[in-house]
Amino acid sequence: MTEIIHPTEEIRISDGAKVDLHFSVAIENGVEIDNTRSRPEPVSLVIGDGNLLPGFEKALFGLRAGDRRTVHLPPEEAFGEWNPENIQRFDTVKFEQRPVIGHMIEFEDKAKSNLFGVVKTVNDDITEVDFNHPLAGKNITFEVEIFKVTPAGQQGVKLM
Repeated sequence: MTEIIHPTEEIRISDGAKVDLHFSVAIENGVEIDNTRSRPEPVSLVIGDGNLLPGFEKALFGLRAGDRRTVHLPPEEAFGEWNPENIQRFDTVKFEQRPVIGHMIEFEDKAKSNLFGVVKTVNDDITEVDFNHPLAGKNITFEVEIFKVTPAGQQGVKLM
């Protein structure tokens, strides 16, 4: 039997809530990186499940269905600062094919996890690969529209 709850106040986004939303992400010059508005239905996510960066989740806390928000996030709250230590040097001869500047290459780390890096420079001896996130060091504009908020633990409960 499904429990029916009659809400007495508007439900606000908090940790563990399921949220249906549309969003867009752009870098500071206005170039859009991602947008869910072209999808027929809003996307669903659970706050705190790791699918959104903490800075994006923080911007959602306290919002409710019908709310819209535009948030400007500095690099440390978005994709992190650009770190020069994430540039790695490899012997060019160790690649199966000569790397091409700008191409993304997949690597496997010691823990057998996949890492992606962008080729920055190539010469006969050394190839430099940047393992920073492509949006690291960039200010981000995050726009969101909330359609539905379901409190933590009530994802299978009908609201009347």
